[in-house]
Amino acid sequence: MDKMKIHLEGKNTALIVVDVQNDYCHPDGAISKSGIDVSSVKQMMPHLHFLLEAARRSSIPVIFLQTNHEDVTDSEVWLSRFPDGVNPICRTGSWGAEFYEVSPQANDIIVKKHRYSGFVHTRLESVLQTLKIETLIMTGVSTNLCVESTAREGFMLDYHIVLIQDACAAFSQAEHDMTLKTVDTYFGMVTDTAGIVSYIDTSHQTAVN
Repeated sequence: MDKMKIHLEGKNTALIVVDVQNDYCHPDGAISKSGIDVSSVKQMMPHLHFLLEAARRSSIPVIFLQTNHEDVTDSEVWLSRFPDGVNPICRTGSWGAEFYEVSPQANDIIVKKHRYSGFVHTRLESVLQTLKIETLIMTGVSTNLCVESTAREGFMLDYHIVLIQDACAAFSQAEHDMTLKTVDTYFGMVTDTAGIVSYIDTSHQTAVN
């Protein structure tokens, strides 16, 4: 609990939901169709919903990062990741780019991004600074790519990082576990949904009283 207090106590906090979109998460999405197992996403979703409910109860800002790719953002370097030079993932305006089993509410914030990190060429930092956010609660997919990239950059921009291990998903257990170890050792802390929700609810109740 001491580590959690360091990262959360008295800190303005935001919940960051990374790339929970059809192409990354749905069995009919582009990632699954490429032969990659996305079943861990389904296991993650109840925990994410539980955490979203807790954040909204306590008026913690919820920020959805939403990947959108199009010709004007697909640089030569970015496309070099694809064997055929074509990026089929989360094309702007497509079904694949839509959110998967989550629905941002009126007070939630959506930040569109075009790279792994939610900070690269986006308005994320302006939003965080305006809200005077100090701590980022990190969730979403995939743990070792977009979640980790955003967490690493957030830490280096002096945000406290709290990664929720059962509200993130990667496309293999090894990749997921690797990021948990890396973040907990070098970039912040790792906890689970039950732990963070208990802390949020207790803190909120104390503030109300």
